[in-house]
Amino acid sequence: MASHIGRRKFLATLGGAAAWPLAARAQQAAKLPTIGFLVAGTPSSHGQWVAAFVQRLRELGWIEGRTITIEYRWAEGRSERFAEIAAEFVRRKVDVIVTSATEAVVAAKQATSVIPIVIAAAGDPVGTGLVASLARPGGNVTGLSIQQTDVAAKRLELLREIVPGLRRLAVLGNVSGPAVVLDMREAEAAARTLGMEVITSEIRRGEDIAPAFAALKGRAEALYLPIDPLVNTHRFRINTLALAARLPTVHTSREWVEVGGLMSYGANVPDLFRRAANYVDKILRGAKPGDIPVEQPSKFDLIINLTTARALDLEVPPTLLARADEVIE
Repeated sequence: MASHIGRRKFLATLGGAAAWPLAARAQQAAKLPTIGFLVAGTPSSHGQWVAAFVQRLRELGWIEGRTITIEYRWAEGRSERFAEIAAEFVRRKVDVIVTSATEAVVAAKQATSVIPIVIAAAGDPVGTGLVASLARPGGNVTGLSIQQTDVAAKRLELLREIVPGLRRLAVLGNVSGPAVVLDMREAEAAARTLGMEVITSEIRRGEDIAPAFAALKGRAEALYLPIDPLVNTHRFRINTLALAARLPTVHTSREWVEVGGLMSYGANVPDLFRRAANYVDKILRGAKPGDIPVEQPSKFDLIINLTTARALDLEVPPTLLARADEVIE
């Protein structure tokens, strides 16, 4: 009799021991802080930026699956997906939402005024009304600005050094992005100051890209492209169409020049995504987003693709090459 009870007790203990780690693990997983990452583009357009963010989180002790959970959702540059994904994150009660691009941040902000939102990179958070000021964002949004509009004129001056007689400039942008609209206006104003005629081409979906290029045929001598998830997702195709139309292009980020764009001048985007991890770290340790100042890029990079310049029969002045942070051949 005694041995029977003993055995039952032993089996119960054994069963308990086997069940305990599972239960503890499940409970721990449920308790891990969760980041909802609304990635505005695709793994090929935004993957290396997201990797920079995750790498920095690891350095800060937030290891995916162990001390933190990251839910990734790829919007593929389709703005209608932003609101759907943001709503899903709010339903799942994530601890922080991380995203980039003004339109995606607007969608997240409309979905919640409570969950902290960290901007990995947005054109002009103050100008587009996402934050009250850089120093005191207020509300539930903070993060990093690429100061897109501040450097529009500088981009055009650099472009003119490679295309000296530049008279007719095309500006192609996704007008459903508030920061893109500001950037386009800034570029148009800067172009007129430099004595250029501006042809504006508005797109809203991937299907608009090829017709936009067909309409520009023979009307422009160079192309200015504000960055945004839609154009970023289609950057290979845009560069191919620009080369076919023999249009020198000026971009915001290095990633475009790697895939055949002529030149870029702007913030180092992987660095901004990396720095976004510092914001998440502070928020998960108790800081309020409204109290953490929005940071601006510490440096702007000039990248030139010499192969593309040669394909377009353009001579890059040695003085400009000397100033470039990187020359791609």
